[in-house]
Amino acid sequence: MGNTKPITAAPVLSDRVRVNGVETPVTFTAEEGILRWRENCLSIEKEVLGITVEGSKIKIRAIKENDGGGIICCGGNTGGTVRRRSYNLEMLSEDSLRIWSQKLHEFIDSLGRPKRLFVFVNPYGGKRSASKIFIDSVKPLLDDANIDYTVQETKYQLHAKEVAKSLDILRYDGVVCVSGDGILVEVVNGLLEREDWDSAIKMPLGVVPAGTGNGMAKSLLDAVGLPCTASNATLAIIRGHKQSLDVATITQGQNRFFSVLMLAWGLIADIDIESEKYRWMGSARIDYYAIQRIFRLRRYNGCIKFVAAPGYETFGEPADPEGETISEVKSSFAQHKGYCGPALQMKDFNRKIEGPFVSVWLHNVPWGGEDTLAAPDAKFSDGYLDLVMIKDCPKLTLLSLMTELSKGGHVKSPHVLYFKVKAFVLEPGTQLDDGSKEGIIDVDGEVLARGKGTYKSNYKTLMTYDKLYIKVNQGLATVFSPSTIS
Repeated sequence: MGNTKPITAAPVLSDRVRVNGVETPVTFTAEEGILRWRENCLSIEKEVLGITVEGSKIKIRAIKENDGGGIICCGGNTGGTVRRRSYNLEMLSEDSLRIWSQKLHEFIDSLGRPKRLFVFVNPYGGKRSASKIFIDSVKPLLDDANIDYTVQETKYQLHAKEVAKSLDILRYDGVVCVSGDGILVEVVNGLLEREDWDSAIKMPLGVVPAGTGNGMAKSLLDAVGLPCTASNATLAIIRGHKQSLDVATITQGQNRFFSVLMLAWGLIADIDIESEKYRWMGSARIDYYAIQRIFRLRRYNGCIKFVAAPGYETFGEPADPEGETISEVKSSFAQHKGYCGPALQMKDFNRKIEGPFVSVWLHNVPWGGEDTLAAPDAKFSDGYLDLVMIKDCPKLTLLSLMTELSKGGHVKSPHVLYFKVKAFVLEPGTQLDDGSKEGIIDVDGEVLARGKGTYKSNYKTLMTYDKLYIKVNQGLATVFSPSTIS
């Protein structure tokens, strides 16, 4: 059997194996999780996806930075191109085969990686490329990692939410969304509307960028300096690192919506939603319509009230305590079986800013899309939302600010107020120049409310164009992430 040494007796397992017909020494350092033979050195945690036993051989499936061999994988764990590689170590005895396969599997199991995943694929989102992205970039890596998965293509809007509400969560170690941000938002809302929401929302959620807006995937990957690619996102899921994520509860009467990305009212919402009429232009529609909106700038009457985060208490003006009590805000949820959101103490809303406004933008994560660094200081689980607000701004300056969005430079402008809030009340009003027209409230890329005279104002929405309450529940959800980030 050679000089095999069990890990329990010493940190190093060593033996001789046959590789391509040539006998060679091999070592495994359990403490570091490093496997070495000849010129090869593999980190189990960072590079090894999975291990299988085939006859007398241990087959190791891994990823390595592009070295001219193996099967290419788009995007890598260090920002460069990586390739899927396969290595065969032929053991010289049955005892060696048993001990090595056992110890390597034990080490992989100790990493807490997911073994069973439920995967949503949205074939209709973005460039309708999600199915191809799953087949080309996601499936091969999951297969290499020996992960069992169930795939569900979404058929219509809110399909993922319906599935999440009834999913047998005990069967899975995570839910993955191969889509833009929309499917993730549906899943979060579905989990929080369950009777067992408190355990359901602990299910780790993974996001693979495959849509128009990939703000969550971009935020998670960029936080550790990785490009926003499907393979980088999939590798983060496979490795099993997890990160808490704040969830904002938006309430109005008996209606509630759970947001994980952003809320926009004013210029940003108008550009995001109204540019759909130019969808035939592709991604250029956003820039094209932004120029239109800036040179025909709308300002909106209204008022915002908020509970400022520590260090931001001087923003705005003092606000008189509202007459509403916590019971009035919460009582409408008695009929709901799911999560009702955190309690609202109206007396805490002690700051306010009166309109008119050009734009009000609340963000939970830094990136609103792959090229929009909306809130550079936003954290995933700090218990706050980042407020980016413009009350007034010259049109040419505003046009210049829009070009700064890709780098986050807009928040440094004297025309932009940027600070953190724990809770928020939005009281939207009419357009300053036309009191017969109101605005659009955009949450996580979808229309939450449309006012009179707006684009598609006859369409039904979840809420009305009226007062909204928003409060954050710190770290309520869990997402797979490249590493633990704040």
